Amino acid sequence: MYVNDCSGHRNPYGSCVAGFLRRFSFQPLRENHLLGPSSSTLQKLGALEWDKVVHQHQGWRLVTFWIGIIYLLSGFGGSILSSLFIRNSISVGASGALFGLLGAMLSELITNWTIYTNKASSLFTLLVIIMFNLAVGILPHVDNYSHIGGFLTGFLLGFVLLIQPQFIWLEGHNLPPTDRVKSKYMAYQYILWVMSLILLGIGLIVGLVMPFRGVNGNDHCHWCHYLSCLPTSRWSCRN
Repeated sequence: MYVNDCSGHRNPYGSCVAGFLRRFSFQPLRENHLLGPSSSTLQKLGALEWDKVVHQHQGWRLVTFWIGIIYLLSGFGGSILSSLFIRNSISVGASGALFGLLGAMLSELITNWTIYTNKASSLFTLLVIIMFNLAVGILPHVDNYSHIGGFLTGFLLGFVLLIQPQFIWLEGHNLPPTDRVKSKYMAYQYILWVMSLILLGIGLIVGLVMPFRGVNGNDHCHWCHYLSCLPTSRWSCRN
């Protein structure tokens, strides 16, 4: 939405939706009824288009769907954590992958903090949504390990795949040469990128090896079972 910059262009379809967001406002509903950017912006950022792939040999458009990568790897990470702790029941569903998208949204907000307006409200709203959904996972018959594993995987992937240049660097062409910044990213963004990549690699490799060696996560964490089911007077977690 930053690249789209609806408020910075005149639009024949009408005014921007949620204009108070200014640069991050959405295209008019007549142009994009799904609350998003324009088609030209999507094409610029790597949208899949047959003509460009086949006739202009832009095969890279086949693999630029970052959200798909986050979704699949988060589902994989959720399954790994689930296999370490769940022994006497089955687990199905895509909720681990969906929680990965929530984790990626949170890390994307953190690492790209400088380009956002209404930072505090965005962070608070996202945290409430995450905590509410994780809290639902303590009900019986819900695989919260998959949710947590997917969330952590997506959270780390967001730092790696969704990093954006700092706001001052993006606006550098409008500033005099003496005021322009040379670094495209801030130091904390580089640090988060490296740390997340290392933790993600170690976590996926170790987590993948341990189940095949018969490791039971419950033997090493005696309170972790409360993360997936919290017993109350209304239900039991034994089964």
